[in-house]
Amino acid sequence: MSALNWKSIPSSSAAVKAKLDYPVIDTDLHTIEFGPLLEDYIHKYGGSGVVDKFRKGLQRGSGYVANDWYDQTPEQRLARRSARPPWWALPTKNTLDLVTVSIPRLLHERLAEQGTDFAVLYPNVTTLAATVGDEALRRPLARAVNHYHADVYRKYTDRLAPVAAIPLHTPEEGIEELEFAVTTLGLKTVLIPGAIRRPVAEAIEHYPVKHHPVVARYAFWVDTFGVDSLHNYDPFWAKAVELGVAPTTHSGSQGWTSRSTVNNYMYNHIGHFADASEALAKSLFFSGVTRRFPKLRVGFLEGGAAWAANVYADLVGHWEKRGEKQVQNYNPDAIDGELLEALWREYGSEILGTRELKREDLIGGALGTSNNSRRQAQDPQALDDFAAAGITKIEDIRDRFVPNFFFGAEADDPTVAHAFNTKVNPLGARLNAFWASDSGHWDVPDLTKTLSDTWSLVERGALTEQDFRDLVFTNPYRFYTEPNPHFFDGTAVEAKLKAKAPVKAAAAKAQLAKA
Repeated sequence: MSALNWKSIPSSSAAVKAKLDYPVIDTDLHTIEFGPLLEDYIHKYGGSGVVDKFRKGLQRGSGYVANDWYDQTPEQRLARRSARPPWWALPTKNTLDLVTVSIPRLLHERLAEQGTDFAVLYPNVTTLAATVGDEALRRPLARAVNHYHADVYRKYTDRLAPVAAIPLHTPEEGIEELEFAVTTLGLKTVLIPGAIRRPVAEAIEHYPVKHHPVVARYAFWVDTFGVDSLHNYDPFWAKAVELGVAPTTHSGSQGWTSRSTVNNYMYNHIGHFADASEALAKSLFFSGVTRRFPKLRVGFLEGGAAWAANVYADLVGHWEKRGEKQVQNYNPDAIDGELLEALWREYGSEILGTRELKREDLIGGALGTSNNSRRQAQDPQALDDFAAAGITKIEDIRDRFVPNFFFGAEADDPTVAHAFNTKVNPLGARLNAFWASDSGHWDVPDLTKTLSDTWSLVERGALTEQDFRDLVFTNPYRFYTEPNPHFFDGTAVEAKLKAKAPVKAAAAKAQLAKA
């Protein structure tokens, strides 16, 4: 594409947007940092040593599965089970889009071609900064990328809002960076890791990293800030609510168990954002975070909404079977011994043969071979897995899942229809799917077609026009303004809503006069 004529090329997404009477909000647009300038900020907060660590980390692979895969032979990769890291993740052939997501001024100008009034930005290094394991790199890197983006996008906040990277290896670390990003830098939305990989202490004790680096790499557990977490993260959630920010997560699960093939990136990639999002959502729900913090809003990006509909239905289905009272249906003490023995005597003779078994032996046999010798003792105080969430009825599940969680669906994702399927979702719920184009990555080869791609779902009958409106405007607007009513003050979104207000008022007045 010639640099001289790109402005004259029509945009299918702009054509769709022209038909709408409401703003369009993109909750996930990826940008690229300008390396030399970013390194100046890193040097400011960490010195030359941290800059060197940062460069070395980039050379070793992208952040999801950073390892020395490229330094290994094919035989070594197989022997060490080194997961294939992501590769060729940027739209390089579409050079215009590549440069667009690199230069704030150009992105600001071209946002209309994407069909968008306002975009929340997920810069590439920002998405990695909070997950770095080395604290000596993680802390200054997070501080540097946040300061960098606050500065370079300050002139363009009417249409663009970069997220702040908030590390959460401890709640104190998260609170410190959250306060700096929001109160000092003025950033309005934040990105937290979806999970922290923590070493399994006993494994590391027996297989020290310096002697067994391959074993140590896999000797980790996943901390999702709720169930079984190493820390109590309630102070962090409380601070987020206090500051009026809705945390989002853009973390995947590449490198976890089955998502760690040696040679196939696509195998590792498909579904990995959804898996990581499911882990965090279940953890926050089951640990009672959404019960204790009903005003907390959490956004899960790039995983779509189908997984959310499935988890929501599963929560209801599992509670109906294994809630506090229902789980007693499976208590071995509930067995009617007299009935069981009578049935065995009458119908089980061909299995019993000549064996003369006592009633307790027959009960043990009915429980299966794994329970034949003894019944598994259970703590009576730990029988209700829904206790921390405070679930006593199905409506509690809806009220502690649906309002708190929002789900980013890419522009061409047809499964977003599951979020709005009130005939299937328990209690007729509409889940909070919001538009997350993922422009700037390989998922979007042409950013001018993102909104039109989503509109095609309306044309195909997968979404109604109301679903579309909720997806691209209502739900993202609610996500940011429910915690912070002033989120869109001074933005193109506010301007468009104000411009429409007199039109609506005039129409209402005319309707009254006619009546």
